This record gives sequence, C-alpha cells and structure tokens, in this order.
Amino acid sequence: MASDVTAIRVHAPAAVALFLATLVTLGAFGWPFLLEPGGHLSASSHGTDAPWIFAMVLPLLAAIVLAELNAGNIDAKAIALLGMLASVGGALRALSPGVAGLEPSFAVIMLGGRVFGRGFGFVLGALSLFVGALITGGVGPWLPFQMMTAGWVGFLSGSLPRAKGRPEVLMLACLGFVLGLFYGALMNLWFWPFGEYGDSISFLAGEPVHVNLANYLRYYVTTSVIWDLARANFTFLLLLLVGTPMLRALRRVSRRAAFDAPVRFEP
Repeated sequence: MASDVTAIRVHAPAAVALFLATLVTLGAFGWPFLLEPGGHLSASSHGTDAPWIFAMVLPLLAAIVLAELNAGNIDAKAIALLGMLASVGGALRALSPGVAGLEPSFAVIMLGGRVFGRGFGFVLGALSLFVGALITGGVGPWLPFQMMTAGWVGFLSGSLPRAKGRPEVLMLACLGFVLGLFYGALMNLWFWPFGEYGDSISFLAGEPVHVNLANYLRYYVTTSVIWDLARANFTFLLLLLVGTPMLRALRRVSRRAAFDAPVRFEP
C-alpha cells in the first residue's frame, strides 16, 4: 500500500460504487463530445441534468463508506476523522473559494489521502467540496462535477508510491502542481461545450472529437491556463511549506486511532 493506513479501504463493493460514480461523472463531462446535443446550447444546459447527476453521485459516495462499514473495514474513528477533515477543507474553501485560482483545501485533501488511503482521500475530496459549497452558498449545477474531480485528487494522492522525508513531500507537492492544472482543465468541460467564445475555441456540435478537443485546447491555453497555474503553484508551495508538519500530525493521529488494530471484546 502506498499510504500509511487504510481508514477507508477500497474493496470490491466500494470499488464498484467508485467505478459507477466515476462512470457517471465522465459521462456527464464528456457526452457532448460523443452525442450531438439537440436544441440550442447555452451555459444553463447543465441546469436540468445536474440535479440528476448529483442524485446519482451522492448515494454512490455514501455507498463507498457504507460498503466498508458493513464489511467491518471502517469504524467510528474513521468516520469522525473524515468529518473533521472535510469540515476543515470546506472551511478553507470558504476562506478562499477559488479566488485567483487559490485552493488551500487541496492540501488537506491530498494530505488526508496520502496518510489514510485512496478510498479515504476520494470521499474526503468530494465531501470537502460539498461542505464548502454549503458554507459559501456555492450550490449549483457545477457542484457534482467539483465533488467528483476533487475526489479524484484525493484518490490519486493516496495512490502515490511509498516514500519518507523530504522526497515524499516533494513528490506530493509535484503531484499537487499537476492536479492543480488537471482540476481546472477538467472543470472547464462542465460549461465549455455550451458557450460561444469565438472561432477555433468554441465547441462545434456534430464535429469529430479530435476537432473539438483541439478547439478546447486552444480555449484552455488562451483563457484558463493562467488561473490554473496560480492554483498549481499555490498548491505546490503550500505542500512544500506545511507538508512535513502536517504529515507528522496526521500520522500521529493515525497511530492513536489505531485503525488497523483488530477489535476484540473481552468478557
């Protein structure tokens, strides 16, 4: 295992729920590239399907936790820790809800996934964005897309190879830089196919996938990459600065919680 402990493991039932949630979200992001949308395209086109996406994704997130709870692989300590870190991540997002691309909550999501496992990181990422949206009033058709993309941030952080000391922090910071760009590039897809931005940078309904991907790449480079570079650089620097003490603190919590210790009932 890449992480220290597995507070939420990804065994078969949870893996199925994770796969289905990912499939739903990829379909929500990518359907305009594969299916020609009917009618007039507008920025509000996701306003009708987003509640259905949310209604499918949220139970699947709960299923990941419940599957491991039923299997005996998660206990009250892991749930309490998940709630605490998700609250911290949501509060940090409320302090800086993407202003100038700054996302301090990413550091909490990535560190949680690194220490407690990729399943924990996935649920933590999704819940942090959900809590942040409730605090800031940022609930809209974009929320299910944000939740799942942040979940992948936590999942990938928990999938890194084992390392210790400064190399571990540098590896995590470099991943934070990449994920800062990845998050923005993917999130643009929730609205980009439904707007008019000019020649060669707008979505063209009915055109081949490679044409629209090329148009999106030009759109991203000309409009979004600066914003996402700010997020990527901020995440990189923040993890370099706080990574070592935060990893130490979270690992101390994991030792005290003893997630891997077998439960025995004495008469």
